[in-house]
Amino acid sequence: MIFKEINVPLYHNINNQKRIIIISMTKVRELTDTIIKGIQEKKGQKISIVDLRGIEGAICSYFVICQGNSPMQVEAITDSIEEFARVEQGEKPTHVVGRENAQWVAMDFTDVMVHIFVPDARSYYNLENLWQDAPLEEIPDLD
Repeated sequence: MIFKEINVPLYHNINNQKRIIIISMTKVRELTDTIIKGIQEKKGQKISIVDLRGIEGAICSYFVICQGNSPMQVEAITDSIEEFARVEQGEKPTHVVGRENAQWVAMDFTDVMVHIFVPDARSYYNLENLWQDAPLEEIPDLD
């Protein structure tokens, strides 16, 4: 996957002064690529990337959505993503929820949200279609 670098100005009001902070989207895309490697390492399937950068009020820049065939595989994918992000990017999620039953695990990397489902939960929640205006990229499964 090849991504170009984009700088996005963010405006913060600090002590009643407006300051502009430039964040390189390259780092976010590198994290996204690393997350995909972690998913593929444990044979995660049907990987989709939802680009939310153009959606006003979106909680992050990207959703990465995938599935495992069982709760055990969902747990293994979650662990793999954590390991790849830590080793390759020096990142760890700020929150991870859903590990208890592993039907749907959500991992918050601030700019990237990762959703790992079992197939039934994925089709029920259908996150890919929540934002129909957002570009959707599907990553081919590794066989």
